[in-house]
Amino acid sequence: MHTEAFHINKHLAGNYPVDSVLSFNPFVNHLERHLQTADAIKGKFYSFALEHFKSDANTGQTANETSHDPYALELIYSALSPVLQSEDDCFWALSTPVPNEILFCTDAFFNLITSRDIKEAASSIITDDKEFKRQQLEYVYRLILKRLYHFATVLSSNVYYTYTNPATGLLRYYHIHINTNFIDIEVKGQLPDLDFETIENYLQNEDGGIDVLAEILPLSLFKFEGFSVITLEDVTSRRAIEDIRDAISNAETDQKELYKQVINSLKILTENKEVRFGLLPFLKLNGEPLFDESSCSESVLMQSAKRYGVAEEAYIALVTRYEKEPKARFFSSITEAHQEKYFILKVLRESGIKSYAVIPVFHNKHIAGIMEVYSEKELVFYENLLSRLEFALPLIAQLLQNTIDRFTDCINDVIKERYTSIQSAVQWKFNEVAWEQIKNPQKRRKKGYHNDITFKDVYPLYGAIDIRNSTIERNLALQQDMRRVTKLLLKIFLTLDEQYPNERWQPLIDKTNSWLHKLQNPINTSEEVLINEFLEDEAGKVLEEFKGLNPESGEVMDTYLEMISQDNDGPAFTQRNRLENAMQSINHCINSYFERAQHELQKIYPNYFEKFRTDGVEYDIYVGQSIFPKKAFSADCLKKLRLWQLTSMVDIARQTHKLLDHLPADLQTTQLIFIHSMAIDICFRNDERRFDVEGAYNIRYEVIKKRIDKVMLLDGSERLTQPGKIAIVYFTDEEAQEQLGYIKQIQKQKMLLPEVEDLKLEELQGVVGLRALRVSIDFGE
Repeated sequence: MHTEAFHINKHLAGNYPVDSVLSFNPFVNHLERHLQTADAIKGKFYSFALEHFKSDANTGQTANETSHDPYALELIYSALSPVLQSEDDCFWALSTPVPNEILFCTDAFFNLITSRDIKEAASSIITDDKEFKRQQLEYVYRLILKRLYHFATVLSSNVYYTYTNPATGLLRYYHIHINTNFIDIEVKGQLPDLDFETIENYLQNEDGGIDVLAEILPLSLFKFEGFSVITLEDVTSRRAIEDIRDAISNAETDQKELYKQVINSLKILTENKEVRFGLLPFLKLNGEPLFDESSCSESVLMQSAKRYGVAEEAYIALVTRYEKEPKARFFSSITEAHQEKYFILKVLRESGIKSYAVIPVFHNKHIAGIMEVYSEKELVFYENLLSRLEFALPLIAQLLQNTIDRFTDCINDVIKERYTSIQSAVQWKFNEVAWEQIKNPQKRRKKGYHNDITFKDVYPLYGAIDIRNSTIERNLALQQDMRRVTKLLLKIFLTLDEQYPNERWQPLIDKTNSWLHKLQNPINTSEEVLINEFLEDEAGKVLEEFKGLNPESGEVMDTYLEMISQDNDGPAFTQRNRLENAMQSINHCINSYFERAQHELQKIYPNYFEKFRTDGVEYDIYVGQSIFPKKAFSADCLKKLRLWQLTSMVDIARQTHKLLDHLPADLQTTQLIFIHSMAIDICFRNDERRFDVEGAYNIRYEVIKKRIDKVMLLDGSERLTQPGKIAIVYFTDEEAQEQLGYIKQIQKQKMLLPEVEDLKLEELQGVVGLRALRVSIDFGE
């Protein structure tokens, strides 16, 4: 045992954040309590220990004097440590109530805590005064809150000591535990009441927690008496697992660097410097193995095969084989017989590898890749080596799966860059084209190169949810905001003209009055630009210049200058923001509905669904055999989709109607459906990054779609689309009869009112013979 006292932090020797007194009375009281219930053997030991401490007290020894009695300290160690535990393996120390001065410890603790390796690795913990003080404060407050308030705080108690094992060259981690059972806390005066719901929010903040506690719970109110017991627990394995988890969760880490970090943690986990690791994800494109050199760079097998120009062939063979027979294989020694049977082992042997093992890694019951364990020395892969890796395998599985997902995202990024965001129904087609472009970048760079993506004979379904009178409401909100700012500006100019007479004010007053007069009516876009130039550039610069020359005038004009300098969320945009927030709430409601409905919609039949943001939301659905060749398409699928289309319009109208009482502006929606019974062809447009109709005949569908949103009834009495109603535009009687059948089904569910209007519509340019069904929604009111 080491009996000479020393300090963990010499700079803070005797400098404790709270009144602290070394005492063995709490330990004596502890022994007396346990003596009453102890068995015979323990009872004799407790009596023996008590007799020694009480005899010290009788002779007038102080606690500090007793602390220099090795026999007394040996008694404490014997009472608090396992009987059969060797001192050489036990990292144990007795310290002051607030740990810093070590009074007595095992040789193992002293050698570890004072070794050069641990001092260098953990210097921020041991010698950084500011960090050490913060840890002491957290320790003190954690103990006070737990002992006196029975409150388990969120203040961190995790302190790790780290050092490099000179024998292996690998890091080791120790977690410090502090036993506070032998510390009594004396309260000097009245204990303050605490509102834990309030302080817990502050404690979540690393920077502010201690400062807040210091204000409401000053440490001058407390006195610590007793001693603490420090033990160090070897948590190398647990910390290595945590390091792997942390590395994987850091999305910003480069993939190559991430793999190196994880492999280093695996080495630490095995505690064997001779063992090395490789990781190999199984990548696929459209269900087939795909070799990507950058994703395979941390595999010794792939690196060795690359030297012989067979990396891709080896990879595809390996993935194919392990998907059929995913078994771990161990080669403690790569013999001549092994090399003759497995060519790839010959490649490894020639690369200097003498021992090799491959372990399949599974993610959600599907193989995600393999982990390689190898060495340049002949090793026997003992069972304890695999047991050390057991808890790391799920994390390795997640890492490999993340690589697979990242590869998929890379494919999707190319699709989005050159095309658009693609639904799963047509993903297969874009996957093939994207891979061709990744594989042949030179071909992609050629001028005029393009690879058409076309789907023939698909049926379109179009719908639009529009916010009624959004343009009028927007113009009105703009007018109100502009009047508010202009009135304030006029008031400022009049005040300046009175307090600081100057001939420059009158022209500005006249111009401001002129704009106020124009703002009595809605303004057009060009007028909006002009008034903004006046308010910000002309008037704003004049005021800024005058304020610079006359700082005392700031009180008059600061409100205006601050208003025009703020971004779109400032008071100059109050009415426009009110309107915009209302529109965003409606659009969020509509978009959320479609996001939730996607699963149901795709179950009917895989289809391409595309939304467009306008003042509301428009969408196109394309469905047909060419979209999803693997599943038979029928007229029944189309009918189910059209029934879903009408039902969804009813649901959306009801949901947006419920929002009315909660919106900052009174906005209502209209619902429109266009029925087009003929199949069309669609082609992806590279310039627009979206699908569009193909061929002159099919373009008519797009023309009609764009012209019916504001179509009037034939008699010109009103627009077809109205709040609280669904308008269904069609051409033929067969289309009308089909829609009437769907309407009747929904009416039986009490979602539509009984009356159905059959309306003739005005002639549009190039479009004759349009008709519409219009039905009112039952809002259940």
